[in-house]
Amino acid sequence: MRILVTGAAGFIGAKLSERLLERGDEVFGYDNLNPYYEPSLKQARLTRLTSHPNFRFAQASLEDRDALDRAFAQFAPQRVVNLAAQAGVRYSLENPRAYIDSNVVGFLNVLEACRHSGVEHLVYASSSSVYGANKKLPFAVEDSVDHPVSLYAASKKANELMAHTYSHLFQLPTTGLRFFTVYGPWGRPDMALFLFTRKILAGEPIDVFNHGRHNRDFTYIDDIVEGVIRTLDRVPGADPDFDPMIPSPASSSAPYRVYNIGNHQPVELLRYIEVLEQCLGRKAELRLLPLQPGDVPDTHADVEALRRDTGYSPSTTIEVGIERFVGWYRDYYGV
Repeated sequence: MRILVTGAAGFIGAKLSERLLERGDEVFGYDNLNPYYEPSLKQARLTRLTSHPNFRFAQASLEDRDALDRAFAQFAPQRVVNLAAQAGVRYSLENPRAYIDSNVVGFLNVLEACRHSGVEHLVYASSSSVYGANKKLPFAVEDSVDHPVSLYAASKKANELMAHTYSHLFQLPTTGLRFFTVYGPWGRPDMALFLFTRKILAGEPIDVFNHGRHNRDFTYIDDIVEGVIRTLDRVPGADPDFDPMIPSPASSSAPYRVYNIGNHQPVELLRYIEVLEQCLGRKAELRLLPLQPGDVPDTHADVEALRRDTGYSPSTTIEVGIERFVGWYRDYYGV
């Protein structure tokens, strides 16, 4: 297939593009290489893709409607995976407009381009952050998500609502994926595992929020990408069991679905750090701090809907995943 991947130089986008190319798809990567974190890492991921004959790339933002429309016109994608976004919960407290520009205006441009290009299926990144102030665990796609606690989360909920509108009005099949704390080789430097590894190796203390007592559904990158591909290959139709008198947020009478992608095995942050210490062969100096504004205490993905519809079954433990990350980190940075 011809698949356009936005955010192709990002953590998930680069790995997904690699997997799609390996199975014989043509991939058009689209990314603005912004400096939210070190662009050199994004460029290094991209370099691994550009040598492939079936990979093309355009550097531009989702907000640049003309550039996005040109990419769609040149490539004529059959399917689209939208992973480009302004990421990060804490950064949304400092720079809220970046989230509206990329995650709302940019996503509208993606929807319009898909609509006018006759795209067969749009898969897009949502986030576990949409569960916000919810306390019922595990988080299920059938739960209400009307109480976000960060603008990042609100922008992702907005994406789900916007996608449903286009599925309903224009019969554009869309699938939203709520990712749960992704980690692994080639990961994002602003994420905990990357920050902890860098500081522990430098002999610096690490900031541990909520005194390390919160739980996260840490999900290894390969398991995430497997879930993305399984949903990409399954174009949704109208849910024959959808009841408008008792509506589910996860499906519709339109060709629309929302799924969780997580490991379904939450781990306490202190245990996560303990495994990292074992892999590095060093002890961490912990600076215990309260929960940060915008963060949620615990996440736990109910992945039953994704397992039922696609056969998804995450299999990577944190012991294996963290060891692979540390091996990559030492090799990439020569430490």
